[in-house]
Amino acid sequence: MRGSYKTLVGRVRLVGAIEGISFLLLLGLAMPLKYYADMPEAVSIVGMVHGVLFLLFSLVLLHAFLSERLSFRWATIAFIATLIPFGPFVIDQRLQHFDTP
Repeated sequence: MRGSYKTLVGRVRLVGAIEGISFLLLLGLAMPLKYYADMPEAVSIVGMVHGVLFLLFSLVLLHAFLSERLSFRWATIAFIATLIPFGPFVIDQRLQHFDTP
């Protein structure tokens, strides 16, 4: 992931990547631990971290939209992408186009 994280869209990309990693950890590590190793606390911990990161991503995305760095279309696409595993990584290249100071 290239670009400056000092810009609004750069922050959207950074927080999106971190949130995407937390989502993958939730689905790929915490959920199997809960159901196959009888460790429900894994989902509680990783789920809470993911939830906080999701809220942070939503706020950063809203800030970029309200500051007119992202159109409604791209803000919506970025939001929907966070609901899909690997989604933030797929749209990262497209968002890089808007990552100008």
